[in-house]
Amino acid sequence: MSLLTTYFPNLTPQQLAQFARLETEFKAWNAQINLVARTDTDNLVERHILHSLGIAKVIQFPAGSAVLDVGTGGGLPGLPLAIMFPEVKFHLVDSIGKKIRAVQFMAADLGLHNVVAEQTRAEQVHAKFDFVVSRAVARLATFHPWIAHRYKARPAKGAGLYYLKGGDLTEEIAESGLVAHEVNLSDFFREEFFETKKVVMVPV
Repeated sequence: MSLLTTYFPNLTPQQLAQFARLETEFKAWNAQINLVARTDTDNLVERHILHSLGIAKVIQFPAGSAVLDVGTGGGLPGLPLAIMFPEVKFHLVDSIGKKIRAVQFMAADLGLHNVVAEQTRAEQVHAKFDFVVSRAVARLATFHPWIAHRYKARPAKGAGLYYLKGGDLTEEIAESGLVAHEVNLSDFFREEFFETKKVVMVPV
């Protein structure tokens, strides 16, 4: 976990214990149902947990706000962010039932009372949120219409989509027609993995 404390030195002992437990649980579930590529489990903290927490370097979700994680898969980025922001409500959705069941078990095991995980599609979620997060589920032009109407009428400051993507996104952002801001995760994390990784922020 030293990688996490390097970049997030203010983590509490409880949060560190939860991240350690998440790593253990995730690997166990991954051996059963392939939440991420098997080759990635050796680098789980760097490539999945820390990558998810890149969003926390870009936005500090205020206490009491609500976050929708679309296409969460094995709970990424939602579970690491829920540990990071215990006073924030997270709704994790994915269309694949076995993955959502794994997420539900992990959230319960970690004592994350701020997490709801549901097997559904973003378009079918009726609740409203301050923030939407996701990890490279689809191109922006495809993805954004799914979540465009998921925001509260008066959302929290900084409200919008925080989308983890990689590579040159110039064409993809232009295609979407959206006003989007790119933040390079290499500005925060030194590891080579993050050289091309970004958070794309699309305000409400």
